[in-house]
Amino acid sequence: MNNNIAQLVNVTKQYDGQGPETVALKNVSFTASPGELILLLGPSGSGKTTFLTLLAGLQGPTSGEAYLFGRKTTEYSQKELQSIRSKRMGFIFQTFYLLESLTVLENVMIVMKFAGADKKEARITAMEYLKKFGVEKLCNSYPGKISQGEKQRVAIARALANGAEFIIADEPTGSLASKQGMEIVEFLKESVVDQKRCVVIASHDERIVKFADRVLYLSDGEVKRYNY
Repeated sequence: MNNNIAQLVNVTKQYDGQGPETVALKNVSFTASPGELILLLGPSGSGKTTFLTLLAGLQGPTSGEAYLFGRKTTEYSQKELQSIRSKRMGFIFQTFYLLESLTVLENVMIVMKFAGADKKEARITAMEYLKKFGVEKLCNSYPGKISQGEKQRVAIARALANGAEFIIADEPTGSLASKQGMEIVEFLKESVVDQKRCVVIASHDERIVKFADRVLYLSDGEVKRYNY
């Protein structure tokens, strides 16, 4: 039995009814294991976001097989996939997806609540992660009252706070100043080394290459280069 966290085997993804130009991924194979940070580089429209959603089981391939924690994603029920995503995975999105009706602290605590943590434990852990990212003073603020960069740091704290084994990040540095962005990626790299997480980052930011254990270069839905 292998220890792959996620795997794509000869995966193609095409969106129905709109012609061949809607092929988002073409015959892609890939594995992700604990203890590595993998970077997907490519321009807008290259297939990076589709790649990530397939890894997370948010959609299935048109052909080929996608695996998550050792099973085909199509073999899981939607309830099982939701449980995996809440307890074993963390997500970092360019658009944050913070809940406007919750405070910064509550936005981080909520992922631990879904994973089964008690309220006191969730509060302590959430504050620890907010402090790591320098936004603990905003704990009682609402997302509408903080900057874009602050929102991104809160979103990253939320993704890591439940101890997720697998982190999927879509343009995590996009809303941050240059120095802040690299600090975030450096912290993600530390979590890979210290906690044996697996982190997959999709970006067009080539500065992240120096932190990556592997780099895939995507173009027009195909892996053009794969650096080890």
